[in-house]
Amino acid sequence: MRLVSYRGDAAVRAGAVIRTPDGDRLLDLGADPLVAILADDARLAAVRAAVAAVDAATLPALASVRLEAPVRPGTILCLGYNYRGHVPDGVDPTADDPASPDVFVKTRNTLSGPADPVVVPAVADDVDYEGEIAVVIGRRAKNVTPDAALDHVAGYTILNDVSDRTWQRRQSQWALGKCFDSFAPLGPWIVTPDEVGDPQDLLVEVIRDGIVTVSQSTATTIFPVAEIVAYLSQVITLEPGDVISTGTPQKLPEAQAAHRPLRPGDSVTVRVERIGELTTTFIGGTE
Repeated sequence: MRLVSYRGDAAVRAGAVIRTPDGDRLLDLGADPLVAILADDARLAAVRAAVAAVDAATLPALASVRLEAPVRPGTILCLGYNYRGHVPDGVDPTADDPASPDVFVKTRNTLSGPADPVVVPAVADDVDYEGEIAVVIGRRAKNVTPDAALDHVAGYTILNDVSDRTWQRRQSQWALGKCFDSFAPLGPWIVTPDEVGDPQDLLVEVIRDGIVTVSQSTATTIFPVAEIVAYLSQVITLEPGDVISTGTPQKLPEAQAAHRPLRPGDSVTVRVERIGELTTTFIGGTE
């Protein structure tokens, strides 16, 4: 299933996306936060039954509503280097693997929805994008094993880990470069694990202004989703709705060579196989 949060007449509501030959439709699931549904197996089963039984022709078009970030996580955890780069033939691709994940935090002020533009602050002169698969926790996870970790995953979505490299390089901790307001667009929906399948067999691509700049499979990740969830749960009790962003592949060589900071008017699309697309536009700040 694809599950969304959207702006209703008075508040944010939960919904399910119904795919039809004439475009996506929206089944309203009520005013409770989407995370409350994700954390309740009985409610999820009821949603599945409703999706199977509904007459899609009676539903509004998904495009007629404004989508919000699908969840509002208490914690947003992100990984640094987690995709192996290209190595010459005969070289062990695992030779430079780190022993453990490189983890950092994005603060809640960074969260923005799939329809929200990202503001390029006047004080940020090297804004960059990082297209990533984000894991959404559905069941509390504390000290879980890798074998059990995926049982705690409600689904998958997309996060653009927008960063300013100048602020990031100013200190050993990356927080200020990662945590400008609106620097974590999330969405457009959460796709449940049964529809995604193996999270280590997904193609991640980024398109900037119509040009593919990233294209790599999650088969090349160093730390798979199950290991990441298990590792983090040794320290942090992961709660329903928390988000773990699993790192970005390297840019293609030609994109790295032609690096240009993001500017107002630019557009970036993160496309992930079996999950969807998240397109973000960038605008100038007013302050």
